[in-house]
Amino acid sequence: MTIQCISPIDGSLYAERPVLTSEDAGAAVARANAAQFDWASRPLQERVSLVLDGVARVGAMNDEIVPELAHQMGRPIRYGGEFGGFDERASYMAGIAEEALSDILIEESDSFRRLIKRVPHGVVLVIAPWNYPYMTAINTVAPALIAGNTIMLKHASQTPLVGERMAQAFHAAGIPEDVFQNVFLDHQTTSDLIAAKSFGFVNFTGSVGGGRAIERAAAGTFTGIGLELGGKDPGYVCDDADLDAAVDTLIDGAMFNSGQCCCGIERIYVAEQHFDAFVEKAVAIVNKYVLGNPLSPETTLGPMAQARFAEEVRAQTAEAIAQGATAHIDPAVFPQDGGAYLMPQILTNVTHDMRVMREESFGPVVGIMPVKTDAEALALMNDSDFGLTASVWTSDPARAERIGDGIETGTVFMNRADYLDPGLCWTGCKDTGRGGGLSVIGYHNLTRPKSYHLKKA
Repeated sequence: MTIQCISPIDGSLYAERPVLTSEDAGAAVARANAAQFDWASRPLQERVSLVLDGVARVGAMNDEIVPELAHQMGRPIRYGGEFGGFDERASYMAGIAEEALSDILIEESDSFRRLIKRVPHGVVLVIAPWNYPYMTAINTVAPALIAGNTIMLKHASQTPLVGERMAQAFHAAGIPEDVFQNVFLDHQTTSDLIAAKSFGFVNFTGSVGGGRAIERAAAGTFTGIGLELGGKDPGYVCDDADLDAAVDTLIDGAMFNSGQCCCGIERIYVAEQHFDAFVEKAVAIVNKYVLGNPLSPETTLGPMAQARFAEEVRAQTAEAIAQGATAHIDPAVFPQDGGAYLMPQILTNVTHDMRVMREESFGPVVGIMPVKTDAEALALMNDSDFGLTASVWTSDPARAERIGDGIETGTVFMNRADYLDPGLCWTGCKDTGRGGGLSVIGYHNLTRPKSYHLKKA
């Protein structure tokens, strides 16, 4: 059996890799387990240096990586890939490692030494998605390796070259091959390995359905799990917001990467006095996009990763229009629309009875609604099965924090959106999942506490 990457550019087969047999997958786990103790025994700063060297080597490949990403998942080459965020996240986690992983000393006396250490889980399985395949992977890979775990990285079938690139870079930096393994696994083998207690921790970024499958496989194993699943992130533009800044950022957050961002903006609520102006400015921005081949420097909006993803967004949009929504983008502006190439759309006269305002779209469509009060906006923002991020636009930080306190979400932004701050915990609630990555908390989730009660006399 093989996994295949069908390029969204033209529907051609771009890459194909054989999956590991169950026997070979089990052997890979055994090698990772055997290598873990020696890896964890190395000095922390040595592990940090090796990881950072590997990260730098990925950066040195960027000229090759950028067109590869365009071929694999459709992001335009003009945006230059992911190395900026990849490096930022790894570097931040390296910088806080010593403090985050330090012992907690309770007592050091003539009679007792009492302390809590943070020790690695062992083998960590990272299941990474295709939409930001480098940045989502490094969120876990860097701190897990630094903390003394070994890694098995399973990438989405849409981006099979990403794990190979990372393995090439990390091995060249001196990280042993058994400490960082890129693996190609089918769903059943992955589930079987989890059910067999092969891993100390599993981190999965992907669909809600995929998260449920991970939980089912891990049931009764007591394996630690981190899940970042779906999202339907809202933006709220208050009456005292900087309107131009809000429009620029929220529409970019809705449309960038063809809307295929974990924390992309999928619904916007605007104070009613700004509603018409907001929509007018938003439409003007979107009408300037260039939909086309992501290998062209002029393209600002590439294809979605798969044609079936585009069809789902088309279906949500068509249903909303049939239910009374108003579409503001003329299809004539985007004649390239078809297959994986999906024109952007802005919808008004939408309600929460429409799928486009309730289900994850993960494409270049956004619904915009007017609201009268903060309370109304808050109720609408919370009327969702998901909770990853929320973006509040106001000139008053106290107001933003007050509104944020009421939002059921993992991250609250004020006057920005669609950004992952490595100093803060990346987390979610409701159907978005459980756990938390990056920050000090990311290290806590990738290790376990171990207590020492040493009586000296």
